[in-house]
Amino acid sequence: MSIKITKKRLSAGGSHHQHITDLKWVSDSNGETNQITRAELVDWIDNKGGVAHTGSGTTYAKVHTVHPANGVAYVQTYADGQWGNNLLSLPSF
Repeated sequence: MSIKITKKRLSAGGSHHQHITDLKWVSDSNGETNQITRAELVDWIDNKGGVAHTGSGTTYAKVHTVHPANGVAYVQTYADGQWGNNLLSLPSF
């Protein structure tokens, strides 16, 4: 299954990828919408073969998991050989 991330929620006072707490998404296959926590999305991508992205066409960016040596895993986009801020640019909810 592939989903498009459409909105993000950050923890109070947070402004970086590590502060994303929840994300809203829409299914690429059937248009279903829902939301997921950051931890659930990390698990879904890492362990269940899930694919998440932002945008479409020329603005498409795949969501990857990042596992820092210190701290919790988080998600960030990677496109054209660069880590991006696509998730942080999404509207908040």
